[in-house]
Amino acid sequence: MKTRFTLFLVILMTSTTYASPLEVCKRCPVSTLEEAISQSKDFDTIVVKKGTYKEHAILVNKPLTIIGENYPVIDGELKGEIITITADNVTVDGLFIINVGTSYTEDFAAIRVKKSKHFLIQNLVLEKLFFGIYIEKSSYGKIFHNKVIGDAVEEYNSGNGIQLWYSNHIEIEHNYVEHVRDGIYLEFSDDCIIKNNVSALNIRYGLHFMFSNDDTYQDNTFENNGAGVAVMFSKKIKMYNNIFKENWGTASYGMLLKEINDAEIIGNTFEDNTIAINIEGSNRIIYKHNNFMNNGWAIKVKGACYTNTFVENNFLYNSFDIAYNSKINDNKFDRNYWSSYTGYDLDKDGVGDVPYRPVKLFSYIVNRTPETIILLRSMFIDIIDFSEKVSPVFTPDNLLDANPLTKQIKW
Repeated sequence: MKTRFTLFLVILMTSTTYASPLEVCKRCPVSTLEEAISQSKDFDTIVVKKGTYKEHAILVNKPLTIIGENYPVIDGELKGEIITITADNVTVDGLFIINVGTSYTEDFAAIRVKKSKHFLIQNLVLEKLFFGIYIEKSSYGKIFHNKVIGDAVEEYNSGNGIQLWYSNHIEIEHNYVEHVRDGIYLEFSDDCIIKNNVSALNIRYGLHFMFSNDDTYQDNTFENNGAGVAVMFSKKIKMYNNIFKENWGTASYGMLLKEINDAEIIGNTFEDNTIAINIEGSNRIIYKHNNFMNNGWAIKVKGACYTNTFVENNFLYNSFDIAYNSKINDNKFDRNYWSSYTGYDLDKDGVGDVPYRPVKLFSYIVNRTPETIILLRSMFIDIIDFSEKVSPVFTPDNLLDANPLTKQIKW
């Protein structure tokens, strides 16, 4: 008798735990995602079969797992927002979402997560959108392996690919974002990880931080954007092993730092940017093991930047390695490799015997009169740069690398 009762309990628990998923298809009893959500119970799984479903304003207000089979299309018909999540513990996986409505008063998104925790947004393809994935006042979620493809032309009437607003502890990994305003945007969002993403061909920034602290972004590629990354009014940001490439234009840069404190910029590659890093009002930042290659300016310092450390970086074939607009220097340059260093190393210890002054007088002149850039390769410029190197008058006399390396650093 006891054995039968135990067997009955096992069968009952198994049937409860492994309830069949609710299926959505054109010929199924449930033919829309909205209807499936209405009929489902907490923690149910909804499987959306391949097909096109013309729906918008879909509200997910209970913990559910929504899975698309062979990428069913959810077509919002340009009528507004498409999916809004307001419950905890929601997973959305494998949908193709298109035709988000555009508005000048509301930020319509393909998928919005609002005041939720422990969500997972993965394997989505989003096209013909205003905003892509919008995370609002939410936490402990993951945005993984999504493709966000916009068709933005002008900044004023386009939205961002992945946006976080007042959201903490969010992981954004392995996403591809292109042709939107900002690829990834964080505002008032702390303790987030942005990793292994590609953000390219965006109107304004590949990645944009505002008032966000203790975040890490690493192993990302920011290529051919209006500008690569803007980190503004934030502190304790860790920036590791990213690629900033071909962010090129009259007002473009690989990275903009404005009012940033106590950050780390380590192991990054800046290649073929107009300005690799543009710095203003940023302090106590460590720059280490970065490659600056073939940029117009490797580092452009615009003032109010103190107690920063530049150590063991490679400066390779940039038009200008350092541009400085002040005679006061409180930053440390040590043991960097400079491809334009012409000193000697008599004791063969790998460290040049003559200090290197990376700020050229001509960069100071170009800062004040940009039109003079046409003289960049003239012999006259070589002469005035040499004279300033011998006897600094316009550039900080203590801005030098006392231990310039004579071989490119490998790590």
